Amino acid sequence: MNSNRTRAAPRRNLGDFDASGADIERDWVARTDCWSHVERVLLTHDQVREYELPTAVGKVGDPRWAGFASRYGLDPGRPVQWEVETLDPAELQRLVLASIAPYIDQAVLRDRIAQEERQRRQLRAFVEGWPHRRPPGPE
Repeated sequence: MNSNRTRAAPRRNLGDFDASGADIERDWVARTDCWSHVERVLLTHDQVREYELPTAVGKVGDPRWAGFASRYGLDPGRPVQWEVETLDPAELQRLVLASIAPYIDQAVLRDRIAQEERQRRQLRAFVEGWPHRRPPGPE
């Protein structure tokens, strides 16, 4: 981790489960060198199996495919991938929120939401108090 950071910098990754996605994630972490820890939230091999997600045709000619296929016991001659958007939207939301929940200060969040509500009420009162004038044009 970069020594200039004073706070933890967790990274949560969401993406399709495929050879290129796994390598992009690895490359990003290696190049930036600023994350205290990295967790792949979506999609993982376990999630693909648990949710019985459908396969899509993978990128033919991807040089990373052979290693990916070997790692996960897939047919090296048939590139496949699994896409995040095949996951049920409600489950997608649940998984993402669960992954960030430990990093949310609920008291601060409640204060911010209350502040936004106050601002909405103030704006609504301002708009409702604005003089209603007819737009210029023929009478």
